[in-house]
Amino acid sequence: MQRCLELAAKGLGSIAANPMVGCVIVCDGKIVAEGYHEQYGLAHAEPNAIKLVSDDVLKKSTLYVNLEPCSHFGKTPPCADLIISKGIKKVVVGCLDSNPLVAGKGIQKLEDAGIEVEHGILEAECRELNKRFFTFHEKKRPYVIFKWAQTQDGFISQWPLPENKEDNWITGKESKRLVHQWRSEEQAILIGYNTLVADDPYLTTRLVDGKNPVRLVMTRSCDFSTQLNVFNGDAKTVVFNALKNETQGHVEFIKIDWNQKVKAIMDYCFQHQISSLIVEGGTNTIYNFMNANMWDEARVFVNPHKKFEHGIVAPEIDLKTIKPVQVGEDLLYTILNT
Repeated sequence: MQRCLELAAKGLGSIAANPMVGCVIVCDGKIVAEGYHEQYGLAHAEPNAIKLVSDDVLKKSTLYVNLEPCSHFGKTPPCADLIISKGIKKVVVGCLDSNPLVAGKGIQKLEDAGIEVEHGILEAECRELNKRFFTFHEKKRPYVIFKWAQTQDGFISQWPLPENKEDNWITGKESKRLVHQWRSEEQAILIGYNTLVADDPYLTTRLVDGKNPVRLVMTRSCDFSTQLNVFNGDAKTVVFNALKNETQGHVEFIKIDWNQKVKAIMDYCFQHQISSLIVEGGTNTIYNFMNANMWDEARVFVNPHKKFEHGIVAPEIDLKTIKPVQVGEDLLYTILNT
């Protein structure tokens, strides 16, 4: 099962909003085949492993998979049906699938066919790997990750802004590259109005190989130039606002109830199969999500050598009990919303 998890993790950034799944086939105490879900819309882990083994060997084998085999027709046929057709006698499952289209039906189908099924193996680890998938189906919203950087004295930006933009940078090149890696792993990224106009970010994965996330902007008004970087053609951009519904090429303006803005954005993500979201906005944007308790994880960079002494104060979150990891010269704190 541990090997299933290692294989499954290779799909991060390529298979959303599907779960990451790895499969290992064992015969006579030896691994005879491995597979994982490599690309959204293509074959799942089980058929990728099964195709590597002869039918005679499969009949004597045990199949391990970190998530319950699917039992419904989606972009691919049901994996449970394939397992049954190959005469595999035993299946070991890490955890159940909370997608209502599966949710126990896969295991039931296997057992009804006379296959021995064991489940709940490394269940906590299996759920952790697919935290985005489980949050999406169980909470009907994406897995929300905050990301910000702050100085040693607790500021995320100088104010007023310095003339030279680089004077306002907090983290080093190693942290910047890691952030771009994170962007490639998640489906969407969100900022607010102040970050849009003050930083003029691209919100793309320029420093690593990987797909760009969908760019979301949260702004009550629409008094900004569409010549800003987030409106270029690198990725789809959605502007949640209080004024208009409009489409301009790859840019979509969506009017929402501003008193329920966070819920409206969460609902949009759920309806559009966006299972993970990085919030890279400023303090006010972060607090909007915090106050609605619509967040799961915060990743906070601290530059222990830099002080601004005045400016925009970072969101208030307890870092004292968290052991940071070193990223270049920066410290990275990861806080889970329990």
